[in-house]
Amino acid sequence: MQIAKLLIHRKSSIFLGSLKLSTSYYHPNKMKDLELPKFHETFNPILDVLSNGEKIHTRELQELVIQKYYSHLPEELLKEKTKSGEILINNRIAWGKSYLKKGGFIHYPERGFVGITEKGLNKKGELTLDKVEDSEDFFKFYSGEYSGNSNGIQEIKKLTNASPQDLIDQGFGQIETEVKNELLFKLKSLDPYYFEKVILILLKKMGYGDFVETSKSGDGGIDGIINEDKLGLDKIFIQAKRFTENKVREKDIRNFIGAMSGDTNKGVFVTTSLFDIGAIEKAKNAHHKIILIDGNKLVDLMLEYKVGVQVKATYELKHLDEDFFIEQ
Repeated sequence: MQIAKLLIHRKSSIFLGSLKLSTSYYHPNKMKDLELPKFHETFNPILDVLSNGEKIHTRELQELVIQKYYSHLPEELLKEKTKSGEILINNRIAWGKSYLKKGGFIHYPERGFVGITEKGLNKKGELTLDKVEDSEDFFKFYSGEYSGNSNGIQEIKKLTNASPQDLIDQGFGQIETEVKNELLFKLKSLDPYYFEKVILILLKKMGYGDFVETSKSGDGGIDGIINEDKLGLDKIFIQAKRFTENKVREKDIRNFIGAMSGDTNKGVFVTTSLFDIGAIEKAKNAHHKIILIDGNKLVDLMLEYKVGVQVKATYELKHLDEDFFIEQ
């Protein structure tokens, strides 16, 4: 646990430090330097804006935080942008919101909206980065990221002696992890029928043939059919389960196999959660060829094939062209 805590804190400080987040938190009762707040200095303003218990849209949250706490800042600061073109103050509020969510101080009651939790309402004193990262919910959020890692000490040493390229890779990795977590959360909150369509769209992007959606009722456990060839001679049956907590069990796989009958021997079972051991063994020992895709694998594929995500920015890293300076 101590290794995981140190790694998480180290990753956060390395990446956010590389963004040059210099500034001080402004409080109405104490004037400080006119600089943008660090991401963690937005914790308390965010919770203050949400303290009435009402859910508000993310964009409105940003506007209210800026209006109440940072409207005194010069316009050129408030319009400052990141290299990707995003308004910097909004970016830092977004990171503050993300950390508060991981710490259990706020939650996302529905798509695009933010609300405060009981933990957020009952916090004692000013909330700091250390308090958020040391909270039980924060480590629960990251549980398993370093589980079973026998090389934890070596990883810490790598981070301590990181090169500029290492810092870039660490920062990129943290952003990608954040996107995957948010994507999985979105998938779990989707309408089940729309989730089925998302899976079919993904398989289409992966290079499989035309798909056919089955009826919303009475489909016998089959949510879609992929035709591997234009004539539909080879088919792949699809089952998509949008679970928030429950794991897919052996019974679910057995029902899927039964629904496939003699039409095909190929199937893909996709879920936003996990498969228990019984389900994995049932799929492995079946006469059919069944591919299991859990929530983590699903978001990996969606990022790889750009389904449900967009490329926000592309950066160029330049290095010295030694050949250019070789005398002819």
